[in-house]
Amino acid sequence: MVRNYNDFVVALLSAGFSMGGGNADGIYAIINWGWQETPPYDTPIAWHTDNPETDPWEWRMRVLNERNDTAYAKLFFKKSGYITEEWYPYFLAVRRNGLTFDEAYDDGTISHAAKRIYDIVAENGALPTHTIKQMAGFSKEEKSAFDKALTELQMKMHLTMCGKAYKSIKQEMSNTAWASTVMATTESFFGASIFEQADKIAKDEAYQKIREQILKLNPSAEDKKVDKFIHG
Repeated sequence: MVRNYNDFVVALLSAGFSMGGGNADGIYAIINWGWQETPPYDTPIAWHTDNPETDPWEWRMRVLNERNDTAYAKLFFKKSGYITEEWYPYFLAVRRNGLTFDEAYDDGTISHAAKRIYDIVAENGALPTHTIKQMAGFSKEEKSAFDKALTELQMKMHLTMCGKAYKSIKQEMSNTAWASTVMATTESFFGASIFEQADKIAKDEAYQKIREQILKLNPSAEDKKVDKFIHG
């Protein structure tokens, strides 16, 4: 039973991956209830309390700020999730299939809007989303296209979250300000060794490895959902 942040980390490292907020899609989540659901057992865990020990919303940034072995991003069903360093190469082997970003773009599997975003981050390093949007020249009318492309890049594991940032010191000091997510290339987040490992794993082998782990975590997971979870 997960009752605090440390329990969550132990469970995540054991599982290897997890949905970020509840398990509505029927695969696996360490915290398998959402913001408005009642926990299935007595626990101090509660969403959006700002308590870093017991608020799963705070754990997203704690994992990114305090650890270097776990990615958090929109990874599953276009929703947030975690993948540990141990399992990241297997997902890379399936979703990127050994291709660099430019190779995938040349193959037509990456949108032009996603390329506009990726090029800015690749050239300038980790950046908050509001800065990326400005530097890439997305207008207010292109908000939907920007958000869609940003999710695309995370799902295809070319960009990943690495923290949060405010537009100004004044905003950071505000109790109501909403921070922008900071994005980085997956290569800069994890380093070359993860990709070297992924290159040595056949796509079919990686798929089967992930599938077996999913069924250990949730034997009743449906095949179609398992396939979508793995492929993104």
